Amino acid sequence: MLITRSPLRITLGGGGTDLPSYYSQHGGFLIAAAIDKYVYITINKPFTPTIILKYSKIEKVNKVTDIEHSIIRESIKLVNRNINCLEMTSITDIPAGTGLGSSGSFTTALLKALHSYENNLINQKELAEQACFIEIGKLKEPIGKQDQYISAYGGITCFEFCKNGQVKVSPLKISKETLYNLEDNLLLFFTGYSRAASSILKEQNDKSKSNNRDMMANLDFVKELGMKSKVALEKGDLNQFGELMNIHWEHKKRRSGNMSNPKIDEWYNMALKNGAVGGKLIGAGGGGFLMFYAKDKAKLRHALMREGLEEVRFKFDFEGTKIVL
Repeated sequence: MLITRSPLRITLGGGGTDLPSYYSQHGGFLIAAAIDKYVYITINKPFTPTIILKYSKIEKVNKVTDIEHSIIRESIKLVNRNINCLEMTSITDIPAGTGLGSSGSFTTALLKALHSYENNLINQKELAEQACFIEIGKLKEPIGKQDQYISAYGGITCFEFCKNGQVKVSPLKISKETLYNLEDNLLLFFTGYSRAASSILKEQNDKSKSNNRDMMANLDFVKELGMKSKVALEKGDLNQFGELMNIHWEHKKRRSGNMSNPKIDEWYNMALKNGAVGGKLIGAGGGGFLMFYAKDKAKLRHALMREGLEEVRFKFDFEGTKIVL
């Protein structure tokens, strides 16, 4: 048996500027952090020639082209379309639709497992590029590139998305003291809402493609906020980082009427009155996880737990997608 894992992620600044419809015109920039919540892929070789897939449903087929799950089908075709003897299972620490980049993590973990199954060596850059090729190039999903890249590389990482499609990767130059304080004071709370990101991202994608003035100005400003967040984090000014998160959230909400809802707004405002410096919904919006930078984390925890929100504690992951067995 072969097991791979790929980390989920949170975005620390510049989110939304990684969509091709934006960066191909203006260039994108964001900071993302991998966390110790994972997508696991196991691969085994069955005794008889058949392809068995176990995810949220079970598939049993004889040919790769008969696979219903599009990411699995295209990933196998990319690595070796002649595979006809394979048993694959996926397991996640946190379910899909919660804004932590599970689709990109699933794709990188799957590709890493398939390449290992075929005795192929693949580096982080190739892994991220292949995952983007499948999700964006082949399947035409209206998504960005950060999920595939941060899951492949891990760490707290800056990504510059060039107009020609290239991605420049560099670790955030953050002190250990700042790293520990950031890890201690960033809190994640599940809203109870799950959603498909594609509808909200499609709205952004369509407006960017049509060069909508308001959308482009919004993303230009968010990219600038991402760069300011980088400066704040690298100089250890976490209070300023939290304040920038708050400004980011106010602008993020303007991209779509489906970005938030009255209950999420109520929780967010309550958090600001109970120990949070700033925060935002992680991912495309509409549900999933609220993330806050707290100046008084005990007060914040108590306030949101009284509202029935479940906290998910985490640490940063610096290994990225890897083989664990």
